Amino acid sequence: MDAVRVALLREVLAGTQWPAATRRFAASLRSSVVPHGGGLLLVGTRAYEPWHLAAHLVDEAAWSGRPELAPLLVRHRVRPADPAHLAVGLGRLAGAGRGETLLLVAPERPDGGLLERVHDARRAGATVLSLGTGDPEVVGLAHDALTITPTDPEDRAEAEAGDPDDGEDADEADETDGAASGVDLDMVQHLVSAAAGENSLPTTRGRLRFRDRLSRLADQLTSPPPGRW
Repeated sequence: MDAVRVALLREVLAGTQWPAATRRFAASLRSSVVPHGGGLLLVGTRAYEPWHLAAHLVDEAAWSGRPELAPLLVRHRVRPADPAHLAVGLGRLAGAGRGETLLLVAPERPDGGLLERVHDARRAGATVLSLGTGDPEVVGLAHDALTITPTDPEDRAEAEAGDPDDGEDADEADETDGAASGVDLDMVQHLVSAAAGENSLPTTRGRLRFRDRLSRLADQLTSPPPGRW
């Protein structure tokens, strides 16, 4: 997702918690790694490796001039043929300690072995951050956590269809509920990685209804390119 699409996504989500929440979490990430010159370890669960977040953070590190944001991806399964930057296994967490930051991305509850490694890293002095769906043990291990409520497909369909009797109340639910707004873990990772390389907050614009912003985003993403292209 490029900068233009991130900006459009933020515009769609203006008035919800997500632009501010992802900027706050990104600032926490930045303040943890920049003073220590890096040391960011990124790990997912056995079923989910945060490849895209790793790639976006590498890009942001280059574009923002903050190489400390580039993470080391820690993997559950490493093959002998993997290149060096993809050949870092869970054993690396055993050496994590003071001055390092462990970012855990967990769309589901991690297995006990990973939780134990994260706990040990925290005890050794590492800063633990988490992106996930709010598992109590994961949140309890983290110094800072950003929780994304999973979107139930039926609930999302109902939210999109709307109820004519609800009027403004239905739209207000879109403004405050991440699940009703259709926000998922992938979107949040895009917003966090983009915000990690930023230094200032944007100016505040007038508030539009969520459905109006969604319609504007759809129009801009489907419109033809300018004539010079």
